[in-house]
Amino acid sequence: MVSWPAVPLLKPFRALRYDVGAAGPLDDLVAPPYDVITAEANARLAARSPWNVVRLVRPERPQQAARALADWLERGVLVREERPALWLLEEEFTGPDGLRRRRRGIGGRVRLEPYRAGHVLPHERTFDDAKEARLELLRALRTKPSPIFLLHHGTAPEPAGEPELVAELDGVVSRLWRFDDPAAMEALAAAVREPLLVADGHHRYETALRFHAEEGSEETAYVLAVLVGKDDEGLEIFPTHRVTGGTVPELDGEVRQTALAAADDAQAALAAAPRDRAAFVLVRPGGAALVQAPGAGLDTAFVDSLPLEDVRYTASAADARAAVARGEATAAFLVRPPTVAQVEAFARAGERMPPKSTYFFPKLTSGLLLSPFDE
Repeated sequence: MVSWPAVPLLKPFRALRYDVGAAGPLDDLVAPPYDVITAEANARLAARSPWNVVRLVRPERPQQAARALADWLERGVLVREERPALWLLEEEFTGPDGLRRRRRGIGGRVRLEPYRAGHVLPHERTFDDAKEARLELLRALRTKPSPIFLLHHGTAPEPAGEPELVAELDGVVSRLWRFDDPAAMEALAAAVREPLLVADGHHRYETALRFHAEEGSEETAYVLAVLVGKDDEGLEIFPTHRVTGGTVPELDGEVRQTALAAADDAQAALAAAPRDRAAFVLVRPGGAALVQAPGAGLDTAFVDSLPLEDVRYTASAADARAAVARGEATAAFLVRPPTVAQVEAFARAGERMPPKSTYFFPKLTSGLLLSPFDE
C-alpha cells in the first residue's frame, strides 16, 4: 500500500483516454485549452474528427458536452483505465523566439486548497464571467477535460523507454509515460515540492474550488494538473504585447523616452534595458521609442496603467508592429515577460499581476488524459 505525501501533493488517477482504434489518430482528437480556442479554431478542430475533445472543452452549451461525453463512453471512443497511475509528460516545441525546447512535467490529481492556505498560489487576476461559464460546464460534464499548469520546486525525472501516448498539436509534440507501479508512483510524487504556483489555469482552478464547495465530496476535492519544475530547462515565459486602436495618451514627464532608429530594434532595446525599472517599446506610425518608468515594476503593469482604449493582445512582436504599419492600430506596446522569480515573488506576497502578464508557452494540450469526478 502506497503512503501518499500530505495534501495537496500528487495522487494517481484512473485516466479516461481515447481508444485510438475506435476514435482514430490522437493528433486529430486533441485541442488547446478553452481560453485560446477562437470560433475559427473551434470549427477547424471539430472538422478534424467527430470525437475531437474541443466538443467537451468549448461546447456551444454545457449540456452538449455532457451528451457527447456519454455518447463517446457508450461507443467506446473513450475508455477508462483499470489501474490508477501518475504520468510523466514531455513536450517538444519551438518557442515564439524560434528556439527548440523540451519541457517535462508530472501529471496527476492535486488536492484543491484555498489560496489562503498557502499550498497553491495564484499570480494573475481572474474574471468572474469566465469562471461562471466554466462552472456550468463542470456541473454538466462532471469530468476534468484539461489539466491545470502548475509550477513546483522539484524536478521531473528523465523519461525512459517508449512513451505510452504521443500526439502533435500545432507543432507541439506531447509524449506521455505511465507510472502505475506503487514504488515508482511514490518516487514520482515525492519529487513534487510545494508551494505550487498556478502558471496557467487560474480560472479553472478557482472554478474547481467553487464546484467542490457546492458538492462537498471527496471525489470533487482534486483537480487534474501537470506540475513543471520552476528550474526546468524547457520552462520559458514569453511576453504578451498590447496593441491599441485608440488615442495614445501623453506620457508622464517623469518617464524616460529614447528614440529608436527602427521598430525592428525593439527587442534588442528591451533586452538591454535594466530590469530595475519597468519599460516598454512604443511603436507608432511615426517611429518607435524605448520608454522607461522612473521606478521598478512589471512592464505590463506600466502599460496597463495608461488610459488606453480598444486594447488587443498578441504574443508576436512582429504582428504588433505590422498592425501599426498597416494602419490597423494606432500604437503597439512591446513588453518583456516577467521572470519566474518575479512571478513567484508576486504569488508569495499575495499580489496579483495584471491579466495577460505571463504567457507560459506552450499551453498544455487537452484530450490526452481526462479525469472524471468519481475517485
